Amino acid sequence: MATDRASSPVTDLRALRPGEWDQWYDSLLRAFGGVPEAAEERELWASLTETGRSIGVWDGDVVIGTAGAFSFRLTVPGGASVPAAGVTMVSVAATHRRRGVLTSMMRRQLDDVRSWGWPLAVLTASEPAIYGRFGYGVGTYHVNARIDTTRVRLSVPPGTDGVRLRYAAPADVLDACEALYARRVPLRPGMVARAPGWERLMLLDPASERDGASPLQCVAAERDGELVGYARFRVKPVWEPAGARGTVLLEDMEALDPAAHAAVWRFLFDIDLTSVIDARRRPVDEPWQFLVSDIRRCELLVRDSLHVRLVDVGAALEARAYQVPLDVVFEVEDAFCPWNAGRWRLTGDAKGAWCARTEDPADLALSVRELGSAYLGGVSLTSLAAAGLVRELRDGALAEASAGFGSAVAPWLPHGF
Repeated sequence: MATDRASSPVTDLRALRPGEWDQWYDSLLRAFGGVPEAAEERELWASLTETGRSIGVWDGDVVIGTAGAFSFRLTVPGGASVPAAGVTMVSVAATHRRRGVLTSMMRRQLDDVRSWGWPLAVLTASEPAIYGRFGYGVGTYHVNARIDTTRVRLSVPPGTDGVRLRYAAPADVLDACEALYARRVPLRPGMVARAPGWERLMLLDPASERDGASPLQCVAAERDGELVGYARFRVKPVWEPAGARGTVLLEDMEALDPAAHAAVWRFLFDIDLTSVIDARRRPVDEPWQFLVSDIRRCELLVRDSLHVRLVDVGAALEARAYQVPLDVVFEVEDAFCPWNAGRWRLTGDAKGAWCARTEDPADLALSVRELGSAYLGGVSLTSLAAAGLVRELRDGALAEASAGFGSAVAPWLPHGF
């Protein structure tokens, strides 16, 4: 049982019981500033919370710690869909800092994930410095962009003019958009298959959080009657003495091919009375970046996104494919989940992999945190080695493993949880 310096024990850490969600969630909101959420947002998270996979810490009858997990299927390199715990709603009351509350919850949660037979845990971090000590490594990044559409022009590939665009009520085309999204999920590591109920997140539109912008809008891109792309967005009107300088707030978009992608982006560039596109959480390799006339005026900002934790090293490494054949022995350090520590031989290629414990000499030495960073192919083992975080013990092993772990497309998490 974790204790603080004053030996005050965490006495009641347990799974959430029916009827306790409101108190538990109120404790979470207080830890994140105490601003009440709109009723529709609160109801959505109440419906999505998996009570049996959520834990809390009580001091008497007061909730002072929260942590939850969603049942996700995460795409990994090679296209496989792997069970992963989507760690969420983690908080500790400001009155109970430095008492081991967070460590106790992380310990219980990773033990639970292991007992469920899931090889991975993933999260997005409000403060990225927190989770490295529990074995999470930054596995994906995303780009935020603020594009000056008065100075930036977009070139488009052949076929763009053959895509028909129309406005649609977001709810009316939700099923078609979700079907298109589902087609995209296996194509990019880091994407999450949306289970029933999660599609409601795409329509969440509380008026209190629009900050002067319009209600959610949607444009559908079609070819021969088939949906080939879409964008959900808001428009925030801004009027200055010189005229209109509105902002297009891009919430999410998907497209099946280059022409559809370009058609949707051209539409966003051309919305009347706007001069800025504010795009958040986009893939770092999204094609529009190669179609713009001036990338500097797009004000790109790269941010960490999905943090990845290998709960079962062997099963996780076996679950993905590798770009080139490799046969490498890892010496893995994992103080928080010691069942992972030791040597693992990984043999794999583009068709699959095999991973098991071995007594053979190690080729590379690293912690489970670095394995998490490299796992989805967005962070190279070579870069981690250059930072002193991976040690090469056999000549050539680093280049072999780094090439194998890569991904043809950048991993990306489309939305938070």
